[in-house]
Amino acid sequence: MRILIIEDEAPAFRRLQKILEEIDTTIEILEVIDSVEESVKWIKNHNEPDLILMDIQLSDGVSFEIFDRVKINRPVIFTTAFDEYMLKAFKVNSIDYLLKPIKKEDLELSLNKYRNLQEAFGSGHNAIDLNLLIGQIKMDERRFKSRFLIKQGEKLLSIETADIAYFQTKNGVVYLCTTENKKYLMDYNLDEVMNQLDPEKFYRANRQYIISFQAINATHKFHKGKLLIELLHKTDESITISAEKATAFKVWLGD
Repeated sequence: MRILIIEDEAPAFRRLQKILEEIDTTIEILEVIDSVEESVKWIKNHNEPDLILMDIQLSDGVSFEIFDRVKINRPVIFTTAFDEYMLKAFKVNSIDYLLKPIKKEDLELSLNKYRNLQEAFGSGHNAIDLNLLIGQIKMDERRFKSRFLIKQGEKLLSIETADIAYFQTKNGVVYLCTTENKKYLMDYNLDEVMNQLDPEKFYRANRQYIISFQAINATHKFHKGKLLIELLHKTDESITISAEKATAFKVWLGD
């Protein structure tokens, strides 16, 4: 198996190399590239690898820019420290999405997935129909919540997710806030709430807030690379996106 690695962190590459050698000594690493620019050049001037292992945040941008500049006909396994890009990844050539630090068992499962697909769609190099292959790799088709049931005294209220502006945790209590600026107590924590929401419509801004796309009025640059989120309705405190998550948020916002 001929693999191209696109990764800008030396420790991460060395870990990948070590794991690949442990999994299969016949794997050939064609090249290790650390930037969008060099990746585009390499793909334009070399024969296609069998598989690409691709980090998302590179030294000069995010790797999705590569797909905008050059046609990639081979399957990709994304490796990243951020889970916010998952939906975006599965809209390009991704057959898997691994979170750092990469575990041997996870990468081995991903490589086995590739081999199984190769056997299913053709055995020779370039024999895989990428469109058919990617068609088999769908994200979890679970149904996201379309409404939440809220207890209010003796009453039960059903709140449509389309009517939710944000979720907030404060002093250990989670609140649902509607687009009409009404707040309701919830029995979930924020992690449980986020797992039930469509990640294309809701974003985990930080430890305190999950925000709805439709509730965002504006995004402002903040100090030290952070972003300040202005919602249509005023919140108890400022909502900020950390510098580490700023790029991921902008990708989500502009999808």
